[in-house]
Amino acid sequence: MPIRVFNTLTKRKEVFEPQEPGVVKMYCCGPTVYDYFHIGNARAFVVFDLVRRYLRYRGYRVTYVQNFTDVDDKIIRRAAEEHMAVQDLAEKYIRAYFEDAAALGIEPADVQPRVTMHMHEIIDMIQALLDKGFAYRIQEDVYFDTSRDPDYGKLSGQDPAALMAGARVEVDERKRHPLDFALWKGSKPGEVAWDSPWGKGRPGWHIECSAMSRTYLGDTLDIHAGGQDLIFPHHENEIAQSECVTGHPFARYWMHNGYLQWNRVKMSKSLGNVVTVRELLKRVRPHAIRLYLLSAHYRHPLNFSLELLEQADRGLERIESSLRDLGDWLGPDSSLTGAVTEESGHVPGLEVDEVQRIHEKWTEAMDDDFNTAEALGALYEGVGLANRAIREQDVTRAKAWQGWLSYHARFMGLIADGQKESETEREKIEALIARRAEARKKRDWAAADRIRDQLSEMGIVLEDTPYGVRWRRRGS
Repeated sequence: MPIRVFNTLTKRKEVFEPQEPGVVKMYCCGPTVYDYFHIGNARAFVVFDLVRRYLRYRGYRVTYVQNFTDVDDKIIRRAAEEHMAVQDLAEKYIRAYFEDAAALGIEPADVQPRVTMHMHEIIDMIQALLDKGFAYRIQEDVYFDTSRDPDYGKLSGQDPAALMAGARVEVDERKRHPLDFALWKGSKPGEVAWDSPWGKGRPGWHIECSAMSRTYLGDTLDIHAGGQDLIFPHHENEIAQSECVTGHPFARYWMHNGYLQWNRVKMSKSLGNVVTVRELLKRVRPHAIRLYLLSAHYRHPLNFSLELLEQADRGLERIESSLRDLGDWLGPDSSLTGAVTEESGHVPGLEVDEVQRIHEKWTEAMDDDFNTAEALGALYEGVGLANRAIREQDVTRAKAWQGWLSYHARFMGLIADGQKESETEREKIEALIARRAEARKKRDWAAADRIRDQLSEMGIVLEDTPYGVRWRRRGS
């Protein structure tokens, strides 16, 4: 079954066919690094991380590019507020992005370019637009002339008049047309700036993605991805300036995730109704946050609440508990380890018919525009069948389910290998557990509690199960 993708440009699902067979060039708009990224931003980062993983799983060779906007008005203002250099502030939040993204199981992109390192490419692209008559200068500023592009508005599906009526556009009375947008902004006193043929300044927001994606992926991308809020004006403007320079389609497929809402209102920093991932990680396990973000189809809105995150945590515990029970029953040498993020190769467990049936459901869901809600439903169905295999003492089925569940939970980024202990650390942990068991046997509850507290301080969680006491690292 082929992969089908909903294309924002054509407003319909299409069979996915990259321009070069077996090769996918994918670009996702990354963060503007003036603050920690919030849970609404995280939805795009998690969703398109999984899209990239699934394309690899299906055998495609994927080059995934995600940018950092490390200079713009917001960064300049925040740097002034914090009495920091712009580059130092940006570096602070880029490091924070990598830390928080890693916690959510988001793999680094193949290339993560920064605006400040691509001024030459940006300036060259602006000059090409001027040379072709698609841009004009006003003193040290350069603007794109939207009236010169007959296709302007094709991504959002509206004509320019309708866009102008309802959109927030850059206010500058000097522009020829209200929808014209800045390609280059002349510097103000004290602002960070770069030399250009038009004077010292810095790029406008939209040109940076066009220049960086072209640098690493060429004139035509296979997939351009981002949040729904970027359709207009950001992605609309990217298409206009890119296609006017190259004369080629900018992207074959446009993918946009739906809004994350709080009390049915879009979550955004401008509205002040955001929660950063860094804050949430103090309260919720990272893999539960990831599961929550994948619990609805990516194009649908998703409401935010702590109750929904707690529900996701319980769902995650169902998967983890089933895998622990399988490992306990089948023995310590039976479980699979290792992340599964590259092409599929051999999928374990498919020699059993019921596993094959669930695997087909999971694959059909992912092939249908990356429907993670349905794919998670198949995963939970597999958990139920795995638990039944244990109850029925069916070793063959249990081993098949252990392989399949471990493989796919890791593939979706819902479980990790966890922190590895040295032999000495493991011996210390298991010795403490044995001492606690002995104290409980002697009914010395105070000593047992002290040992449990000591283990807790080491980050060890104990669980009393029908198979005896088992332990795991907190958060794993």
